Amino acid sequence: MLKQYETVFILNPVLSETQVKDAVDKFRAVLTNGGAELVNEEQWGLRKLAYPIQHKTTGFYILFEYLAPTNLINTLEVEFRRDETVMRFLTVALDKHGIEFNQRRKKGDFNKKDKEVKEEQA
Repeated sequence: MLKQYETVFILNPVLSETQVKDAVDKFRAVLTNGGAELVNEEQWGLRKLAYPIQHKTTGFYILFEYLAPTNLINTLEVEFRRDETVMRFLTVALDKHGIEFNQRRKKGDFNKKDKEVKEEQA
């Protein structure tokens, strides 16, 4: 039985673009080799952290949304803990409301109000 999950992880900001790409490829491979099906992947880029982690104030944010067997989550999180480039990670099991929210977010439903307000002001 596959459940839908969402994992966000933050990579060290001192990494080069190639190192970030290699790390993302590595974690994607852990998922796909474990039988997961990637639904969505987003790289949010370098963002400011809410509080310093390991004396760093920024980090590369990456989001994976995927269908996976439950036992794969433990394997993925062990890989995150072993990798020095990962500063933080969070995995959440999505219920039907979370899945619906993500589909609407991808379509841009939550940005439409901002666009309408800007058009009215113009």
